[in-house]
Amino acid sequence: MTSGTAERDERLRRWRMVLGGGEADGTGCSLSGRDVGMDRTLAALYGGGDTGRNGQRGAGLGGSAPQVARWLGDIREYFPSSVVQLMQRDAIDRLGLSSLLLEPEMLESVEADVHLVGTLLSLNKAMPETTKESARVVVRKVVEDLEKRLATKTRATLTGALDRSARINRPRHRDIDWDRTIRANLKNYLPEYGTVVPERLIGYGRASQAVKKDVVLCIDQSGSMAASVVYASVFGAVLASMRSINTKLVVFDTAVVDLTEELDDPVDVLFGTQLGGGTDINRALAYCQSLITRPAETVVVLISDLYEGGIRNEMLKRVAAMKGAGVQFVALLALSDEGAPAYDREHAAALAALGAPAFACTPDLFPEVMAAALEKRPVPVPEG
Repeated sequence: MTSGTAERDERLRRWRMVLGGGEADGTGCSLSGRDVGMDRTLAALYGGGDTGRNGQRGAGLGGSAPQVARWLGDIREYFPSSVVQLMQRDAIDRLGLSSLLLEPEMLESVEADVHLVGTLLSLNKAMPETTKESARVVVRKVVEDLEKRLATKTRATLTGALDRSARINRPRHRDIDWDRTIRANLKNYLPEYGTVVPERLIGYGRASQAVKKDVVLCIDQSGSMAASVVYASVFGAVLASMRSINTKLVVFDTAVVDLTEELDDPVDVLFGTQLGGGTDINRALAYCQSLITRPAETVVVLISDLYEGGIRNEMLKRVAAMKGAGVQFVALLALSDEGAPAYDREHAAALAALGAPAFACTPDLFPEVMAAALEKRPVPVPEG
């Protein structure tokens, strides 16, 4: 077989896998070996596939837990983890398999990721006690993986920001940062004396274990914010582990729940949320305002798609009042890898007019956003 023929056959094979077989695909290509099994797993979810013995195509997954568990095992055999997670998500969305996740044996079969955690949290109240422990194991695995990926960079970035924000320009002698002072005064070098006249002294605040900044995370727990709730809970736990930051975590729908006491374990935070329901941002911000005792040293992070079910004008007045008092206010439309969701553009524009641009933030960018807020400099808003 020539290389040209082999390339042609491979193209036809790939198109056959995409199109799903049958007379309409036009490839005339039949499958064999491993490709047959792979095709069946795709057909069960997306339809199509080779005609079976009964003449029917794409029998689907049905509602049988054993059948779905076998399918979950098959897709892990045929596809890489990222594709498995996508197919699981499609199966839950397209075929309504959420209820099967309430069975412990099903949870042992799935590939855990942020989106699966969001689905489990949305089922929290319906989850029987026999399933909750299995669900916590799944959620904890995802949370621990996220902490490993995000914690080190977050702590390092924010520690640097806190150190910089504590620098003082009238330091005591023992607090002078001589390296930065000399560089800042090089224009005052006197060659005849071989010295620099330090007109401006730069130093660090005296080292202490005192809290330097207060951070309030205010998280919308409506259904569309599931991934953001997961990431925000992990970041909240990381911030709470830093002695120099006093961290509060508040979640809301039409009610407001303070989960600060659970921050030592983000899994407890997540199971304290209840995804879904309405939204009252104004009520949530009113509660956050009540937590602020040092406005000039406080950062409030609102994570919401900004669809307000409360009093719009009051919400905006609260933001303006906080900023007027010296609070650094950050509005994130999402905290996830998926970009901006559907959001209320009118409210986003109104916040931008108040000097609080609203934008979607990835987990990798979040430490830089927080560092900028802690240092009271413009936050790095992504383009687009």
